[in-house]
Amino acid sequence: MLSIRLARSLALRNVHYGWIMVAITFFTMLATAAAMGMPGLLLIALKGEFGWSDSAVTGALAMRLLMFGLMGPFAASLIERYGVRTTTGCALLSIVTGLGITMHATMLWEIWIGWGLLVGLGTGATAVVLGAAVVNRWFVARRGFALGLLTASAATGQLVFLPLAALLEDYVGWRWAMAPAIVACAVAALITLLVGVDHPAELGLGAFGETPATTIPAQSVRAITDRPGFGKVKAHEAGAIRLAFQALVEASDNRVFWMLFLTFFVCGLSTTGLVQVHLIPLCMDYGIGPVEAAGFLAIIGGFDFIGTIASGWLSDRFDNRWLLFWYYSTRSVALLLLPLTGFSTLGLGIFAVFYGLDWIATVPPTVNIAGREFGRERAPIVFGWIFTAHQLGAATAAFGGGVSREILGSYHPALLVAACGCALAALAAIWVWFRTPAQVAPGAA
Repeated sequence: MLSIRLARSLALRNVHYGWIMVAITFFTMLATAAAMGMPGLLLIALKGEFGWSDSAVTGALAMRLLMFGLMGPFAASLIERYGVRTTTGCALLSIVTGLGITMHATMLWEIWIGWGLLVGLGTGATAVVLGAAVVNRWFVARRGFALGLLTASAATGQLVFLPLAALLEDYVGWRWAMAPAIVACAVAALITLLVGVDHPAELGLGAFGETPATTIPAQSVRAITDRPGFGKVKAHEAGAIRLAFQALVEASDNRVFWMLFLTFFVCGLSTTGLVQVHLIPLCMDYGIGPVEAAGFLAIIGGFDFIGTIASGWLSDRFDNRWLLFWYYSTRSVALLLLPLTGFSTLGLGIFAVFYGLDWIATVPPTVNIAGREFGRERAPIVFGWIFTAHQLGAATAAFGGGVSREILGSYHPALLVAACGCALAALAAIWVWFRTPAQVAPGAA
């Protein structure tokens, strides 16, 4: 097996195979980010070619975000039951199929099925929840840093693919703008099947920072329900759907879960659903072309790469709740100041840098708090439900932003709502700070 030979070669160089899994997952999440980064281009292109309204198009885009989020907890359960390789391979196939349908669409329902349903489900199974599952399996030490790298892959995908997609859309049409994402997802699937490994024990290893395992477990984790009241159902006996809902029932009694659920709803509301979907048409309202507007999104992605990795490093060393407070506070300020930039090149550039550093920096501290509160085995599934809140917020902003522009004639009310939501999220993090022990990641340096 290729992975065994590679693991032996790396062991001679004192390199843990967990870093290979980080690299594989990084590329997979980067490829899916290429698919997720095009809603702003699609919104303009579909309206221009077919004459569909803002609300009709953003409805399909919002469905993708909703499916993306709803898939989170079930993706974590599927990974526990069937493994990373199988789950990721099926998800990437779903994305390629959905992009192919969208690429040839002529009817609105085809956009709903291809982009909304299939791309939504596939990207939901290969998003931050996948990164959290891989990191929880393969790392004890450096967990925050590893997760920061994986979370930053979404920014890298946006940085690399969005300007290319914008150029293709400009010169050969929006349909061919999807081709790079299709190729990237196909390559990611091949790499995952060739060298991906479900659990470190399959290679005779422990997690990074842990004593090596001597046997391969029948399943990679114990059931999340090994507590009184749930009948001690084992992971190999319980279905993925049952595991996901049992995790939700258990977590719902915990105030930290609801704090993370609320703050991540706001995170999606103020990033993916609002800025990623609507920044390009917002800029076009002020006379900025789609290629130049995509360039500002790429700047956001580039600085988010820096900010998220830095956030991972910080989350290994400082109280994660205070990090959330500062992240949401600064994001609120950025959104409030965006209309004041006048949408000049300089103003948008400053916004892109400032806002980009904070784009998804909230992920490492959120995952670390969930891991500490719910345990290494249950945390990925619980985080899946927290991530669902993120995409519920994103879907709300994606649809609400389109309605705001169509009915009120401006995106400014949507920006104000998102800024107020970020302020509330910052206060929620502090409220929990007064009621729970310090939240520094396990294995912190």
